[in-house]
Amino acid sequence: MNNLYSLPNLLTLTRILLIPVFVVVYYLPVEWASLAACLIFILAAVTDWLDGYLARRMQLTSPLGAFLDPVADKLMVATALVVVLQADPQLWLALPVMVIIGREITISALREWMAELGQRAEVAVSEIGKFKTAAQMTAIALLIYRDPLAGIPVYLIGEVLLYVAVILTLWSMLIYLRAAWPQLRGSNGGGSTPAD
Repeated sequence: MNNLYSLPNLLTLTRILLIPVFVVVYYLPVEWASLAACLIFILAAVTDWLDGYLARRMQLTSPLGAFLDPVADKLMVATALVVVLQADPQLWLALPVMVIIGREITISALREWMAELGQRAEVAVSEIGKFKTAAQMTAIALLIYRDPLAGIPVYLIGEVLLYVAVILTLWSMLIYLRAAWPQLRGSNGGGSTPAD
């Protein structure tokens, strides 16, 4: 079934539609805004896992879903990171935000280029990438919530997890680049491809 209206694709589209809702709620001048925004982000993260699971389980994978899913993920993560950084514009926060967003741009471009060479499988999602995503999503949710919870320093834990995510981000990027290095060097006999 290759259908825009399949359940996994609808979940992915829902995640995209949640992005402006998340931003509006985050900036509401009410006490519960950070909690509500955090819950919206967690809901988006859950749909990220659920749409992939359902697509495989129900055999509803499609080219459209394969395109939309990473786009939805990157849009939500980049938006949330920018919002968090705007709320607390500090160098220690700006650095991991730049690394994470820069890595996503780099890997997206690498995958697109490898796909043109018919080598897309060489840069498939790794196990390290899955751990990175888990640490990253948890960190962002905690940074969005901000306030201590039952004496637990939520924001501090979010900061630590964000740096853990950065380490895993760089590690996974090196794995992708190493897998693609023969093609990047042109050692497969091909030349470089022209830039856009």
